[in-house]
Amino acid sequence: MNSKHRRTLQAIFAKPVRSDVRWSEVETLLVALGAVLSEGRGSRVRVQLGQADAVFHRPHPGPLVDKGALVSVRRLLETAGVRNDPEA
Repeated sequence: MNSKHRRTLQAIFAKPVRSDVRWSEVETLLVALGAVLSEGRGSRVRVQLGQADAVFHRPHPGPLVDKGALVSVRRLLETAGVRNDPEA
C-alpha cells in the first residue's frame, strides 16, 4: 500500500465523516487491499474483500462519495479486518 492509499484509508476512517473523498481513490484502495470488484447493473459495483462483501453505487454525475456510502465502505473494511493503522 502506497502513501496515497494510506491517505485514502485515513480519509475513510476520519471522524466526522468527510465529504471530499473521490470514488476512484476508494476503488484504487480496495484493489490494493486485494478486493475483487465486479460490475453490476447501472452504476452498481460489487466488492468482495476477504469474507466481506458489499454493493455500492458509483457516484454520478460528480466524483465524490456521499457520507452514507463512505460509512458503508468503512464498515466493509472493518468487517474484512482492515484498520486505519498509521504504522502499517
